[in-house]
Amino acid sequence: MEKNEIPEITRVLETALYVDDLSRASEFYREVFGFSALVETSRLCALNVGGLSVLLLFQRGTTVTGLETDSGWIPPHDGRGPAHFALAIERDDVETWKAHLEKRAIAIESVVTWERGGTSIYFRDPEGHSVELVTRGTWATF
Repeated sequence: MEKNEIPEITRVLETALYVDDLSRASEFYREVFGFSALVETSRLCALNVGGLSVLLLFQRGTTVTGLETDSGWIPPHDGRGPAHFALAIERDDVETWKAHLEKRAIAIESVVTWERGGTSIYFRDPEGHSVELVTRGTWATF
């Protein structure tokens, strides 16, 4: 298939994290980022990220057998170990985010200034996942 025959992908819509304590993880992302829940079950919490994407928090182990729903079959999936994902922030908000994290006793693991001029702030969620807050000027696409 030639490149011009490939239908366009417009964005990554969902990011999934697998957690041992769904309640604690959900509370962390709601309190630190102000995300609201789209769906909450004992299996998952789907969080609204800026009205553009969804952060899925799955209770570890509940997705390994898949799920039959009224709408169809959701194939099995799972993840082990600390994952990484990044959330976009405005360049002018870097210092505000640092203060926000420090106020909540969230240790900043690293701050990186990229050669394109972007800045990344790295820290861990309660499950050990690497969370990055990143400004424009990091990738050619952002």
